[in-house]
Amino acid sequence: MALMPKRVKHRKSQRRRIRGNATRGNRVSLGDFGLQSLQSGYIKATTIEACRVAAMQYIRGDGKLYIRIFPHKPVTARPLETRMGKGKGEPDHWVAVVKAGSVMFELAGIPQDAARECLARIAYKLPVRVRMITRRPGA
Repeated sequence: MALMPKRVKHRKSQRRRIRGNATRGNRVSLGDFGLQSLQSGYIKATTIEACRVAAMQYIRGDGKLYIRIFPHKPVTARPLETRMGKGKGEPDHWVAVVKAGSVMFELAGIPQDAARECLARIAYKLPVRVRMITRRPGA
């Protein structure tokens, strides 16, 4: 089941521009290794679920996966072969807004080479460029 909020104040939202870098959620805080975004963009709920499945198949219960993003934004779409006009379309899917510098996924309890391979599998599915980062000592 794809991620989506239980309830929202407004069914439809405007697109907005994603400006600047992430000032919060830009450090590894829960795990030992993280996947940090180098670009801004929208990540679909289905993409997040595909990344979760790929990571869980790789770590097989040895480590712990933390997902630090959640799709709060609805994206609307009009049906195919529909004429112009008649208002905005119905909500089609949900996306997470990711700024450059956001840590999206974290891993704990597995060695570094295994974490690198697991995060590479996740990165392959993502529409933004990412890099692997580690927890800073003492932070």
